[in-house]
Amino acid sequence: MPSLPATLTIKDARAAVLALEPAVGEGSGALEIDASTLGAFDTSAIATLLELRRQAQAVGRTLSVRGAPPAMVELAGLYGVADLLAFGPAPSESAAQSDRA
Repeated sequence: MPSLPATLTIKDARAAVLALEPAVGEGSGALEIDASTLGAFDTSAIATLLELRRQAQAVGRTLSVRGAPPAMVELAGLYGVADLLAFGPAPSESAAQSDRA
């Protein structure tokens, strides 16, 4: 699963998109992005994810974001785009929940 960098601010956004673009074309179905290592970010992180979502949709895929910090989810909600980014639990949390089921 591709991951966001630890820091994703306006100065990092373009590089992050370029680094994650190859994952968009690999595979099919949902493209899951791991955001659990994200520590420092600004609104550019939301824009980066929306750009990756746009690219994924262009090739018939969906995008979901796993393990995003609560502040990122809240920020996306303030902008009205949280549903577009399909936030979910971190990858390790998803596995643990599956094991309990």
